[in-house]
Amino acid sequence: MIPMRRNRKVRTVVNMTIYTLRNMVKWCFNKLKNSPRLATRYDKTAASFPGGVDIASIRLWIRQLVT
Repeated sequence: MIPMRRNRKVRTVVNMTIYTLRNMVKWCFNKLKNSPRLATRYDKTAASFPGGVDIASIRLWIRQLVT
């Protein structure tokens, strides 16, 4: 989050709950991009690519449960 300038007349309020959830989604996508299969899109068909995303997501989930 980039802080606002001190001389700004109208200060906007940032909802920290939404900001935290947004960051969690962003971090998840970054971790999924570390999978070479997803980053290079070896699975070009519309049926096999979501399966690869599912497998990578399950691997991340299991890794988080173990640690």
